[in-house]
Amino acid sequence: MHDGIIPSWAKFFQIMSTLPPVFTPGTIVQFIDCHLVRGGQIIKEDLWMRNGRIIDPENLFYNEKRSSDVKISCYDNLIAPGYIDLQINGGYGYDFSDDTLDTQKAIDVVAKGLLRTGVTSFCPTLITQSSTSYHKILPQIKRRQGNASLGASVLGAHLEGPFISKDKRGAHPPHLVKSDLITSWSTIEDCYGPLDNVAIVTMAPELDGGSIIRLLRDKGIVISIGHSTATLNQGLRALDSGANFITHLFNAMLPFHHRDPGLVGLITSQENRPLYYGIIADEVHTHEAALRIAHRSNSGGLVLVTDAISAMGLPSGAQHRIGDQIVEIRDKKAFVAGTETLCGSIATMDQCVKNLKKATMCTTVQAIECATLHPAQVMGLSKRKGTLDYGADGDFIILDEHLNVLATFVEAQPVWLSNSFESFKVIR
Repeated sequence: MHDGIIPSWAKFFQIMSTLPPVFTPGTIVQFIDCHLVRGGQIIKEDLWMRNGRIIDPENLFYNEKRSSDVKISCYDNLIAPGYIDLQINGGYGYDFSDDTLDTQKAIDVVAKGLLRTGVTSFCPTLITQSSTSYHKILPQIKRRQGNASLGASVLGAHLEGPFISKDKRGAHPPHLVKSDLITSWSTIEDCYGPLDNVAIVTMAPELDGGSIIRLLRDKGIVISIGHSTATLNQGLRALDSGANFITHLFNAMLPFHHRDPGLVGLITSQENRPLYYGIIADEVHTHEAALRIAHRSNSGGLVLVTDAISAMGLPSGAQHRIGDQIVEIRDKKAFVAGTETLCGSIATMDQCVKNLKKATMCTTVQAIECATLHPAQVMGLSKRKGTLDYGADGDFIILDEHLNVLATFVEAQPVWLSNSFESFKVIR
């Protein structure tokens, strides 16, 4: 079993079901016949794994005098880091902001469902809530490393609101939005409760009247600015205070103006400060021309997010009850039933990567890094996530030449396999 190459993926998973020791602790697995996204390029190289991590084969050969225990052929396909979604509101019928649901169950369902889209890490996102809802939901969103039974890793909650502009609230409930100047840390604590499980907070920077951005940043929380009427200078002050992310660029902010470009202008004003911006490449929320402008202005800061609602992953042509609304899915879009009113994104990350590449004509590596390396950099996790460098977590995906997800691995464990592998042929 540990000598030679497993002949096919169908056979591989059949073997896995009967002989699980292939991926037991200490087993060295070598993925061969593959191309890797590594170091900003695509290289022809094998990928080596042990104990859920990517390892350096040279150290293995020369120091440990060992080789692989099992080799798995990837049939000349592409191995990339697993996708990371920093802004996703739910999916598969579950809304993370619904405090009447079992939040833990919602996370479990979405964490497993996302695997088919190539996502191996995500931030469950809550739109503006009441303080009571935050206090009920947040303790149930716990950071955890994904695996074969849990699905994708949970990086912590993304709190999108309630400290946002009422004029740019989007779909956030107006009676819960808090648009007053924040002058005291107690305002934050009273609203959210304990912040142990919080990874990102989206707020309008013009509301910071008491070094709130800096205080949140000092607690290790990523500050994203958005849902805002901020000027460029207000945005720059937020960056000086520690913000490093913009929530869904172009959406829920002042439009670009040549005299004051607002938050949009920040993508060319980063100077020595790292700045990243989320963008929804679902062909609905952001026009292709806007995608091109953003990418050509600051390709290294672009972070793909789905901003998906609970209708993501549900079948087309049917109606679904989501909260107090009836939603129907048509033409890969979610509408309020019986109307032409769009009610949120149902994009998946694998589709966003394809859309970005098509719209901007960027390279495959550039498109992939917008869903892998860049979000990992936002979170300060780029040594562990979003990369295939030695020592990183074994969270990766196998893609065909059209960027279709063929297989997903978390902690070097196979967690999802496309049906297309049943009749897959070698690509020469």
